[in-house]
Amino acid sequence: MAAFTAAAGLKSTAAFGAIGLALSGMYAMTGVGIPCPWRSLTHTLCPFCGSTTLGVALLHGNLADAWLANPFVFMLLAGLGLASVCWLVEVLGGPAIRLPRRLCDQRVWYAVLAVAAVAFAVGRNLVLFA
Repeated sequence: MAAFTAAAGLKSTAAFGAIGLALSGMYAMTGVGIPCPWRSLTHTLCPFCGSTTLGVALLHGNLADAWLANPFVFMLLAGLGLASVCWLVEVLGGPAIRLPRRLCDQRVWYAVLAVAAVAFAVGRNLVLFA
């Protein structure tokens, strides 16, 4: 696996943003979205349910509705936005802004995100279906 570079991070973020913009724009204009397979099978909400609604709210500049649609994804996008700003600074010749080395283990981040996603989904469904 190649070492991480800020330019690669920005390219990946741009691709992710373009896909999200396209899906949200399509839903905003046509009302056609991608159904959640988890919700179709279980009739419960996955951690990402509401992401299309969040995207449409962001397209309209409505941060409050975006937060209400899915706070978990909203916070992930905020973190990605902050990371993108740091990567852009580095690409433009500024200092490399990195987490301390002991916090850079990908396995730890994946585990933290997985636990947070499951906790959010369980809590959200308990409140919604209680």
